Amino acid sequence: MADQAGAAVDVADETSHSPQEGFWALALGSVGVVFGDIGTSPLYAMREALAHSKSGGTSELAVLGVVSLVIWALILIVTVKYVVFLMRADNKGEGGTLALMALAQRALGHRSTIVFFLGVIGAALFYGDGIITPAVSVLGAIEGLKDAPGIGHSLAPFVVLISAGILVGLFMVQSRGTASVARFFGPITAVWFLTLAALGVYHIADDLSIFRALSPTYGVAFLIENGFLGFVILGSVFLAVTGAEALYADMGHFGKAPIRAAWLFLVLPSLALNYLGQGALVLANHEARHNPFFMMIPDLVYWPVQILAAAATIIASQAVITGAFSMTQQAVQLGLFPRIDIRRTSETQAGQIFVPQVNTFLMLGVLALLFTFQTSSHLAAAYGIAVTGSMFVDTLLFFVIIKYMWKRPTWQAALAAGAFGCLDIVFIASNLLKFFHGAWLPLALGGGLVVVMWTWTRGAQILTEKTRRDSVPLVELSEILKARAPHRAPGTAIFLTSDPDVAPVALMHNLKHNKVLHEKNVILTVRTAETPRVKEEDRVRIEPINDDFKKVFVTYGFMESPNIPKALGLCRKLGLKFDIMATSFFLGRRSVVPSAQSGMPLWQDKIFIFLMKNAANPTDFYKIPPGRVVEMGAQVTV
Repeated sequence: MADQAGAAVDVADETSHSPQEGFWALALGSVGVVFGDIGTSPLYAMREALAHSKSGGTSELAVLGVVSLVIWALILIVTVKYVVFLMRADNKGEGGTLALMALAQRALGHRSTIVFFLGVIGAALFYGDGIITPAVSVLGAIEGLKDAPGIGHSLAPFVVLISAGILVGLFMVQSRGTASVARFFGPITAVWFLTLAALGVYHIADDLSIFRALSPTYGVAFLIENGFLGFVILGSVFLAVTGAEALYADMGHFGKAPIRAAWLFLVLPSLALNYLGQGALVLANHEARHNPFFMMIPDLVYWPVQILAAAATIIASQAVITGAFSMTQQAVQLGLFPRIDIRRTSETQAGQIFVPQVNTFLMLGVLALLFTFQTSSHLAAAYGIAVTGSMFVDTLLFFVIIKYMWKRPTWQAALAAGAFGCLDIVFIASNLLKFFHGAWLPLALGGGLVVVMWTWTRGAQILTEKTRRDSVPLVELSEILKARAPHRAPGTAIFLTSDPDVAPVALMHNLKHNKVLHEKNVILTVRTAETPRVKEEDRVRIEPINDDFKKVFVTYGFMESPNIPKALGLCRKLGLKFDIMATSFFLGRRSVVPSAQSGMPLWQDKIFIFLMKNAANPTDFYKIPPGRVVEMGAQVTV
């Protein structure tokens, strides 16, 4: 799974943990959400790495080398990079690429284009990874049916169809929310990890010499012996650590300490034991190299483990899907995407959201991958590049945090980020070698999303500048209206605008066409803070201009959903009283026309106009009562 994003995977909220809950309850909850993806890696990581080795996985050095590389990748990337270092760089408790981007912008004290672009790239790669994870995980588990005792051959032709059925079912239930089943995610995944450990211990006895793999020298010797091929194999070894960034992305839901405890006391030992067990099995029986995980399972418990593996992959996929919903919410709030229809699936739990467009996009993408690639081996070639890319983005943003937020000398920041950066670059390069085998797909998808985010932010910027140029400053307008008072209408008018210093388009049209001004006029601006959440006491700020006009600023964190009527309820405490059902909300609806002469290239103008036309209605997005809304249009060229 990827971040990532920040993803800030909101299955965590679905388990509705309160801060008072016990430490171990939070740790158990984190096992299902945070470690689902990395927990399904043993299904295919060892098999893929052995298949690419010079000997095809039959030599002793190949087995010891692969197990050594996998275990040390888990130690260096997950334990050292994420658990020890990166989890310290939190944005008010939240992690993930977008949270890290907002934190880096805050640390710099100004909006940096480089930091902004890094955040955009990290978020885009997250979606690329989010499409592959459900496909490779579920398919990897269902492929176990091919080795089922007695009936494996008859089930083999239906593996892709069964996987597709499971995934379609998973996407179809998203609109109902998953709160009712989310409480079981932690315990089921914990049982899965204990099963991994038990299978590993059972097979380590096949060849105790596998413990030599704990020495990194075997990994190094294996890479040297395989030469360039060893470099290729690192791409397959990396499959063992996909999902590592989820530790960081989901930090806000469970806290650092429970996630660290779950990793160090359950997840890492279970994974290490399982990989050692797979290695010992292959050393004792070379035939097992073709599918070491499923060959580990004794016939007696084959079906319970098979069902558990399927459940674990469904949970891992669920975590990625809700991660994509959460990432989308953050991206919309930070202005990277247009307003999107974001629905709550629970009135009581904040993190329970459903984003229909993203759900459909992911489902179509996952099914297209499933029927194109057909096997988890082919899908594994496409997997990894998006995760290595987003991990590298995290490393670069981490440099900004060390230098500008923690105020460490440049050499210290460069040393820390450089060491992790070298590790990331090695894995990126080895994954890029799989470019024509499928790695192009997440990169193409990520590239497309970077273009969409850049087009939206640039277009919105041009639109704001054009509107500002053609508008009258609000203070100037209020002075003109004092001198030449128009007809006054009873009640309150609220004008929504992104630029509170100039007169909103809707206000100017109201004066021009209706020739009226309300008794009370509120210029309302909704802002997004560079923190995940904003305290209720800091939500609303009122700035009087004169008796006729007041500016109201409503601020939300990038992980919150705006609710204007609720925020306006707070105005009463601050002395601004009005009846919401006797108030008119005026919105300016801009009709955008492309122009080849100014702003962006024509093809980008067309993308921007398409995004604007398909953006969610502001009335729904801000939860404004539809019967109180008046829309006034204007035409703008970009």
